[in-house]
Amino acid sequence: MDKIDTRPEPPYAGSERETLNGFLDFLRATIRWKCRGLGDEQARRALLPSELTTVAGLVGHLRYVEQYWFGVVLGGEPDEWKDTLASDPDAEFRAALDVPLARLLDEYERQCEHSRRIVEERELDDEVPFRGATVSVRFVLTHLIEETGRHAGHLDVLRELIDGRTGE
Repeated sequence: MDKIDTRPEPPYAGSERETLNGFLDFLRATIRWKCRGLGDEQARRALLPSELTTVAGLVGHLRYVEQYWFGVVLGGEPDEWKDTLASDPDAEFRAALDVPLARLLDEYERQCEHSRRIVEERELDDEVPFRGATVSVRFVLTHLIEETGRHAGHLDVLRELIDGRTGE
């Protein structure tokens, strides 16, 4: 990718909160880094058998995942996608195909900032009701590290197929 990597490194030593937030912020920055220099047509190009696995679709999905887990689950905000996803479970991937990549990335970044504020107001052990049980802030942070990391890997493959660029 770029010769200068400006992604924030997770701390080598720090509290659990600093470590979890550090890894998540590194992966969030990786999403933007993997998209750097791509045009809208490239971002919408389906290169895998699933026509929804596109750069744009993945960024749209990750914005939704941030909004759902931090905003809806931890923050108690309304789920703006609930009705749409009930009839089309992949709606956030499809909707992203009609949005310029720069806007998708800006929306993702704004959502990540909002997510950070929600997490700052809670302790890692705080639990909220979730699907008939409870879920902790620690679980949500760990899940988002896993989810964002998995999709960063998808972006690795797509980026290499689009223009041959590789990198961590």
